Amino acid sequence: MSAYAVLKAIHIVSSAILFGTGLGIAFFKWTTDRTGDVRAIRIASEKVVLADWLFTTPAIIIQPITGIALAAEIGFPLSQGWIETAIILYVFAGVCWLPVVWLQVRMRALARVADLNSESLPTQYFGFARAWFWLGVAAFLSLLAVFWLMVAKPM
Repeated sequence: MSAYAVLKAIHIVSSAILFGTGLGIAFFKWTTDRTGDVRAIRIASEKVVLADWLFTTPAIIIQPITGIALAAEIGFPLSQGWIETAIILYVFAGVCWLPVVWLQVRMRALARVADLNSESLPTQYFGFARAWFWLGVAAFLSLLAVFWLMVAKPM
């Protein structure tokens, strides 16, 4: 098997993991938050943070490494229109993701305290959840555009 085929396979699988884990995390956290069940929210928040570290973080690291290696392997300059645009969008998604991770850790901590003390979630939790949601939407749309660029290679 060629180096190109191996790199491409790793790139595609890691993009599927990144996208799928992100979408799954968002779905389960968002729907669990809607229940108002503090214990369920705590558990979901704990699993969301864990999933981000186990799956999303490695995929985020692997994506640019394999993407740059693939471009080099087939002779595409990183300044080529669709590659450059994909890189910019990927960086934008990362800029959205970093505060999302911080927000997830903070929400997990707030949910743990509320659950431990048999209290309702504080108002701050829901402010964090709104910011988390909208940053996630921006990152998701950015990654959708990256997927389209990778497939269509329009420029």
